[in-house]
Amino acid sequence: MAGMETAGVGGKVGGVMDSLRDAYGDTLVELGNEGANLIVFDADLAGSTRTSKFAKAFPERFFNMGAAEQGMVAAAAGAATTGVVPFLSTFAMFATGRAYEFVRQAVGVGHQNVKIVATHAGLTVGEDGGTHQCLEDLALMRMIPGMTIISPADAIETKQAIRFAYAHQGPVYVRLTRDKFPRIHAEDYHFEMGKAVMMREGKDVLLVGCGLGTSICLEAAELLAGEGIEATVLHAPTVKPFDRETLIALAKTHKAVVTCEEHQAHGGLGGIVAEILGEAHPMPVRRVGVQDQFGQSGKPEKLLAAYGVTPQAVAAAAKGSL
Repeated sequence: MAGMETAGVGGKVGGVMDSLRDAYGDTLVELGNEGANLIVFDADLAGSTRTSKFAKAFPERFFNMGAAEQGMVAAAAGAATTGVVPFLSTFAMFATGRAYEFVRQAVGVGHQNVKIVATHAGLTVGEDGGTHQCLEDLALMRMIPGMTIISPADAIETKQAIRFAYAHQGPVYVRLTRDKFPRIHAEDYHFEMGKAVMMREGKDVLLVGCGLGTSICLEAAELLAGEGIEATVLHAPTVKPFDRETLIALAKTHKAVVTCEEHQAHGGLGGIVAEILGEAHPMPVRRVGVQDQFGQSGKPEKLLAAYGVTPQAVAAAAKGSL
């Protein structure tokens, strides 16, 4: 696996750390070899997003648009009308923030077959600071009708999510990161759009995560087990459309629900879970995430601790809700 090592953010789950953006770049090259209709756009950040791998392999199908994210989205939407499958990448802050109007108008309203794969999302962007740590992207993208949203938990799932995005007809947003994440899936794991995955079964509290949040939930479940509390961990890689049926069914067999995400605690995964259960099965729900703040510069692990996005915070929320 590209970029594999045994140190990085939250590396207690499984012990192996992989780069999601390296997995993305490698999968683009594989898909480029398999399909001549794949083209890639980047906004002068190909080295960071790892689309440079595709650019090296297929220079005639790669387009560096410079620091012009709005134009990049418009160009990709236009290209999609010709039958090609355009992937576009930049940092999440620029893809969903600076280019939001163009994503809404050119991709969303026209329901164009554009794949937005944004890297450098969340607090784990680290030293780049609050201006570059996008903590609002899930909320922004889920408000666009018809947009499919995927937040993979590790490199194994990232590769499958990118393959799904390529095959899927319609706009897709995939949320990736700068830092490496713990590997939590086996090699035979199968990603299925719109389906949540039970990673651990318990009976007391239901922990729901996406992206790095799932690894944090798994570690929190271990902490809770040490205190005699049994936690179920549900991984929700597809943020939209969300797996309502599985969430509701599990919620009915547990006393409380805690969500965890490397995102604002409102508007993203936590907001979705609270909305669904508020309508279908009211019960205690605690949301672990960034609490209405911007990020700041620092080491990823220190930022996660400072903003309370940790296994200890999830465990405390679970105990508090019980």
